[in-house]
Amino acid sequence: MSKLNVDFDLVRKYNVPGPRYTSYPPATQFSDQLPLETVRQRIEANNATPRDLSLYFHLPFCETLCWFCGCTTVITLDHGKSRSYVGRLEQEMDLVRPLLHPERQVVQIHFGGGTPTFSPPDQLRRLGEAIHRRFPFAADVEAGVEVDPRRLTRDHLVALREIGFNRTSMGVQDNNPVVQKAVHRIQPLDLTRQTVDWIRELGFTSLNIDLIYGLPHQTVDSFRQTLDEIIELQPDRFAVFSYAHVPWMKPAQKILQNRDVLPSAETKLDLLKLSIERLGEAGYVYIGMDHFARPDDELAVAQKQGALQRNFQGYSTRGGADIYSFGMSSISQIEDTYWQNLKELPAYEAAIDAGHLPYARGYQLTRDDLIRRETIMQIMCNLGADYAAMSQRLGVPFEEYFAAELASLDDLEADGLVVRQATGLRLTELGRLLVRIVAMRFDVYLPKQTVRRHAMTI
Repeated sequence: MSKLNVDFDLVRKYNVPGPRYTSYPPATQFSDQLPLETVRQRIEANNATPRDLSLYFHLPFCETLCWFCGCTTVITLDHGKSRSYVGRLEQEMDLVRPLLHPERQVVQIHFGGGTPTFSPPDQLRRLGEAIHRRFPFAADVEAGVEVDPRRLTRDHLVALREIGFNRTSMGVQDNNPVVQKAVHRIQPLDLTRQTVDWIRELGFTSLNIDLIYGLPHQTVDSFRQTLDEIIELQPDRFAVFSYAHVPWMKPAQKILQNRDVLPSAETKLDLLKLSIERLGEAGYVYIGMDHFARPDDELAVAQKQGALQRNFQGYSTRGGADIYSFGMSSISQIEDTYWQNLKELPAYEAAIDAGHLPYARGYQLTRDDLIRRETIMQIMCNLGADYAAMSQRLGVPFEEYFAAELASLDDLEADGLVVRQATGLRLTELGRLLVRIVAMRFDVYLPKQTVRRHAMTI
């Protein structure tokens, strides 16, 4: 991606709240009014054939809270909690497994958090063995896990390799000591290097490193140093996230409320531009919004082929797999239904102990939802839409169906975010920076601008 000259009046114009579109409709539309019986019926229909299966396990525990964090976590120093939690995950699997087609194979599995490596190595082994006893795995399974260098031993990684994990994702966020102190996450670069060395030594095939821009005290110069230091470690992928300031959802973020230390929208865009340009110079492909990968990585290849997908785990090459999730707050996704587990640990534990599915809320997609989801997916993943191909895929005349939405793009085209042609719509380089803005034009669920339910787009 070439260097960009951006009019900051555009930045201010388009810096509005908007979803990240890991799902459509977004999780803000989930409701506890969708009966569990309806979800069961959709699960039954989903398991009429042995479709590919993706498993997600939410391991919510952390010793300390990073003040920028937007995840659902349980903060505790008691590592014994992992034992009882793993036991309940086993019970939950026993409730769900009989509902699934017996020949379904796991093509993707992910441990997320919280901090999965909060659990001692013996508990990770126990959980992995329990999963393998209950589910058949494909030979080429993609098995990814999030690790925290601050709470990691080499035996954690040995245990994860023993139970089949081949991909790792590691949070760094920023190497600058002032920034680390401000967000309550102290992680020296040497600790990160040690973890990378272990990962490579033990034969993990892929390493992703997370960074965040928009944190307190970050500057273009300080973040450039972080980028250069992490590029030297040669990860296979980068996820460079915009800090999502949502204190009405995550009260701990109020600690970071001081606007004198949080970068402005203009500075955040400079940090994003820096990331795109610096990682591009280092040979990484800009996948879109927040992901970068080596040119031979699955994500880059899938985008080049127009086959990239997006789901609750972010960008994915296994987007056709149904996601069945376990643990408190986890979200499952099949063709036409989403559902989420109970978000509070005591309520989740009580449901499992009573022998009930820990269901909290869900959403059943309409025909219009399905059409809009695929359209937004194409914009977010493949940076445009071919009208003829979309018409064939969706079973509707695309240009007629979205006549109002396509007409609404006049200002985005005038501002250089999109190019409309007779055969389709494509995003410009500037549009890639503001891809959520383009996707939002096809979203019928956006709240009024006076209602803050999402983080800012920049």
